[in-house]
Amino acid sequence: GHSMSDPGTTYRNREEIAFTRSTRDPLEFLKKCMLDAGMAEAEELKEIEKTIRKKVQAEVMIAKESPKPSLDSLWEHVYTKDHIKTGDSEVPPHIRMPNYEKSYFESGKMD
Repeated sequence: GHSMSDPGTTYRNREEIAFTRSTRDPLEFLKKCMLDAGMAEAEELKEIEKTIRKKVQAEVMIAKESPKPSLDSLWEHVYTKDHIKTGDSEVPPHIRMPNYEKSYFESGKMD
């Protein structure tokens, strides 16, 4: 589906969904490529996944326990006052330009 509230079963059957997930999931594809190329072992990838899940769960708990932001803060962090000049336009330091060579990274490096 398109979201958690849209399981996609109204226009696709469960078999098609399972097949698509098993053959077109980009994370599973990368995992398979890494295993096939000998870049990682299955247990190593499982440990990485466990670590990531723990970190995400910890952040979710922090978010759930935090007070809801006020409506006054709705537009905070959408734009920045600390723009940098790149060429003839001003862009915040976290913006990656469509042309990679024009991208700005705070470290001054592109990678």
